[in-house]
Formats: sequence, structure tokens, C-alpha cells
Amino acid sequence: MKSAAEVVIIGGGVVGLSIAYHLAERGVTDIVVLEKEDMVGTGSTGRCAGGFRHQFSTEVNIRLSLLSVSKLERFPEELEQPIDFHQDGYLFLLQRPDEVESFRQNVQLQQRLGVPVELVKPEEVERVLPNTELALDDVLAATYCAKDGVSDPAGVTEGYRRSALRLGAAIATSQEVTGIQVEGGRVVGVQTRTDRISTSTVVNAAGPHARVVGKMAGIDVPVVPLRRFIWTTKPFPKAPGRWTLVVDFSTGFYFHRESGGVLFGMGNKEEAPTFDLSVDWEFFDRVMEVAIHRFPPIADAAIKNAWAGSYETSPDAHPILGRVPGIQGFVLANGFSGHGFQHAPAVGQLIAEEIIDGRAHTLDISALSIQRFAGGVTEVEINVV
Repeated sequence: MKSAAEVVIIGGGVVGLSIAYHLAERGVTDIVVLEKEDMVGTGSTGRCAGGFRHQFSTEVNIRLSLLSVSKLERFPEELEQPIDFHQDGYLFLLQRPDEVESFRQNVQLQQRLGVPVELVKPEEVERVLPNTELALDDVLAATYCAKDGVSDPAGVTEGYRRSALRLGAAIATSQEVTGIQVEGGRVVGVQTRTDRISTSTVVNAAGPHARVVGKMAGIDVPVVPLRRFIWTTKPFPKAPGRWTLVVDFSTGFYFHRESGGVLFGMGNKEEAPTFDLSVDWEFFDRVMEVAIHRFPPIADAAIKNAWAGSYETSPDAHPILGRVPGIQGFVLANGFSGHGFQHAPAVGQLIAEEIIDGRAHTLDISALSIQRFAGGVTEVEINVV
């Protein structure tokens, strides 16, 4: 463990490692990434579904996706790390007139920003998702974007880890942070259970634990952990041939192809914030009702695996990025609300710019500052999956 570093990043998930890589790629290599688990990428990153999409309802989230997906498309060449990457689209299924109208407005915004998205009639779904037996009798419309898809959280995380190390960054696992020292309105150090590191810049990339880390510096980061369940099935004859991620918007149920079967999940909107990551098998029965209704062939599939992950959720489902007013050297990369993996490539670049150049300039992130919550009204992202 180094006793001093120019930058300390708290959190060794895909967001923290992307920031480390982008800093090191810009020449800031005196970095320590602190991860409390014994391996990086085993928290929320290792438990996510791996989807990425441009179909958001706010301009800033769409622009984050445009930047991130372009970087994922070039990832194997730029980082010399192969990844699974399937651009087979996201298909949102809409059941209510208000959903259709809301998504119609979203499509207009997305198309204005250059996203190749389309509003699809139920009878046209077979064109964008062939050979998949969906029940569409109660669906009024759908939206589809062929540039959306599913990628590889483990591969992307490993690419950032290897490249950050190659460029000179240090990564310390089994190092839980217990304190952040602030003197005279500026960060001066980080304390773990075993060591102290002097530093002038700390990045909070602690995922669902962002609020805990923020309090160490005297800041309330408004992020809560919401448990999300994922199940995978064994291969079955009528599993989708494409990796299209299908979302039943009203219920939040989603699924995509995975190893000859499917990966599926659904959020429990009634559950309170929790750090508990056990699987609720009573809730599974409710999920299967929706799953069989929407995708009948899943009734014949056997469950292969199940786990729970955590969404680090902000009040408006937008990330909280950038410097904290009043504490020099304390930088936030939190609150991704289920979009952390897919936005990590962009966020790494933007936070590196914030630290090195004084502000992010590839994309203006001022609207994502923690200051926005002081006014009490923010633009809410509606497409939370």
C-alpha cells in the first residue's frame, strides 16, 4: 500500500476502474484504487445484466450513452481486451396510452440527437425480433433501437483493470475505507482499516455505498441501494436466437438471450432500500407470472442460477457527477440508478477531465452536480430498468 497518491479512487467496480484508466491514459498515474472486497468488479458490476441503451428520456442520459457506446464499440482495439458485444437492440413493449405518448416524445428527442430508434406497431415486432414467441395482445406499441444491446461487464472491467495497471495505477483489494480526512475545506487523506494514504483528490465511486463514503467527508450523497434480482435458465428449444433485450415497461420485467437460455429479472417496486443481496424466492413467483404471460416458452425452461444485485439509485435516476462545492478535491461518480455499467466508459473520461482540466468538456455534466438537489426540482429519468 502506498502512503501517498495524487488521486485515491474508492470503489473497484467498472466505474472506478474506468476513471483510473482514463486518468492514467491522460498521464495521471499516481493513483490508488481501493476496493473493500478481495477482487475488483464483484459488487454491483459483477451482478448486473450487462445491457446498454440509448433509449432514455432525458438529453443528458442519451448523450452519456452516445459517448459510452461509441467507446464500447472500439473497446477491443483501444484496450486490447476482447469483450462480448451484441448490438441486437432493446425492445420496449408499451401497454398504456400514456406510455405510448411518453415514448413517442422520447423517440423524437432520441432521433434529434442522432439515435436510430423507431416506434414499432405490434404487428411489426416480428420484423425487429424474429423467431421469438412474444404475447402481444395487450401491447399498443413498442420502441426499438438497433444500436442498443448487451455487453460483457467482466470483460470491460478486466480491460480497464489491466490497462490502468499497465499505465502505472495501483489497485488495492481487501481495503475497506473507514474515513476521509478533510482539513480547511480540502481533502488531505483517506484511512482504511490498516493504512492511511495522503492525497489531495478522492473520487467516491463506491456504488451502493456512496452515501456511507460521502458521510465520511461530511457530505450527504442522496443514493440508496435498491435490490434487483436476476435469474438465468438452462438452454431450452424456444430461447431467442438474438440478444435483443426485451422490456415489458409497465411491469419492469425484462429478458435477453444467455447461453442458450435466457437471463431475466424484474424490480420489486414495493421493496425498501436494503443492502441485503439474498434472493427473494416468494417474489420469484410474481416474476414468473409476468414472464410466462409475456414470453410463454419460458414456462418450459429450468432455472440455472439466481442472484441479487444493487442499484445505486439517485432521487431523479440520473448520476451524481463532479466536484463537491465546499470540499476541494472530493469528486463524485455515484447514483447511476441501474445504468452504471453502460455509462462507465463515458464517466471515466468525463471525471478524468474534471480532475485534470478543471471541468468535463467532452460533455457538460454541470446539470449532474450534487448541487441540483438543493433546488428541490430536477428532471426525472422515466425509463428506469
